[in-house]
Amino acid sequence: MKATCWMGIQKMEVREVPDPKILSQGDAIIKITSTAICGSDLHLYNGFLPMMEPGDIMGHEFMGEIVEVGKNVRNLKVGDRVIVPFPIACGHCAHCEAGYTASCENSNPNAYIAEKMLGNTSSGIYGYSHLTGGFAGGQAEYARIPFADANPFKVPEELTDEQVLFLTDILPTGYMGAEMCDIKPGDTVAVWGAGPVGQFAAASAYMLGAERVIMIDRFDYRLQMAREKVGCLTINYEEVSSIPDVLKDITAGRGPDKCIDAVGAEGHNHSMLFLHDRMKQMLRIQADRPIALREAILSCATAGTVSVIGVYAGLIDKFPMNAVLNRGLTIKAGQCHVHRYVPRLLEAIQKGEIDPTFVITHRMKLDDAAHGYEIFNNKHDHCEKIVLKA
Repeated sequence: MKATCWMGIQKMEVREVPDPKILSQGDAIIKITSTAICGSDLHLYNGFLPMMEPGDIMGHEFMGEIVEVGKNVRNLKVGDRVIVPFPIACGHCAHCEAGYTASCENSNPNAYIAEKMLGNTSSGIYGYSHLTGGFAGGQAEYARIPFADANPFKVPEELTDEQVLFLTDILPTGYMGAEMCDIKPGDTVAVWGAGPVGQFAAASAYMLGAERVIMIDRFDYRLQMAREKVGCLTINYEEVSSIPDVLKDITAGRGPDKCIDAVGAEGHNHSMLFLHDRMKQMLRIQADRPIALREAILSCATAGTVSVIGVYAGLIDKFPMNAVLNRGLTIKAGQCHVHRYVPRLLEAIQKGEIDPTFVITHRMKLDDAAHGYEIFNNKHDHCEKIVLKA
């Protein structure tokens, strides 16, 4: 089969690789009909997460048709059309039973390494380095699904792939970012990062009752999408001297009630602190550039909430804990527990409360995935979200 393979930093190749096989009788094999390139994939593309090996198959947002099931699989049959959440859940550990599937205790065989390198481990994740299990990803023609009874969700035939594909990751992630804010009617919410997750976080904030959502980014085409498709106020941070000062001006000196960091490890701005982070990152002293997180903490209103859904990889420097303490902030964070949110968001799509397709700007063949990574990483051609078809 064809698959998108990581061959080194900023080097992707679509290669012929062996077809996946049933390795355990709880597995299923899916023929992939649609997959996508995620902003989190760029952390691997740019070398910010360790334990990638040449030939690793990329991709954690995919869906398609079940073509084979192990003897112990009870909830799926050949021919079922499904979406596959990016966290791999065993379905029966304490965390899975409590709904915290991204923290599954059993699905990451390399959990002991992740605990040492990242402070703790997530569940296994498709196509996301050997720190999260080394599972082959879904930017391919076929993929193996472990713990198949606990993971895929069947989707209605009347909905297109593009309507449901983002239930695998970015739509639930954005929704969880807004839900963690405990939004009240009349709240002002600020979102850092106008990528697809940020767009969905903003849209979800409105769904949950926010009166006003402010989007912060530096790319005009992304800010335009936030204005026209979501209804946000927008700030281009390259056009202002201080984001916290601008947000306080907009909110009569208080700051936003809730702040969402949808940026993570590769934050950017024009300050000396960015240069400090970038230098430490280049010297391999620090993994992340936590620009958005610092600004969110310094901007948030007293007794507000900072929700963190951007991906971080390690320890960070110059964390403003004094502001967290003195303003009485609540910080909530996490990989998305996708399984918890799929039923609610699938219903929202069916009712027309949200149309996730608005973030798609590029549709490409799987053969063109390497070019897709290049334009997505470099923000060429106003690229916001790429869907790949085999």
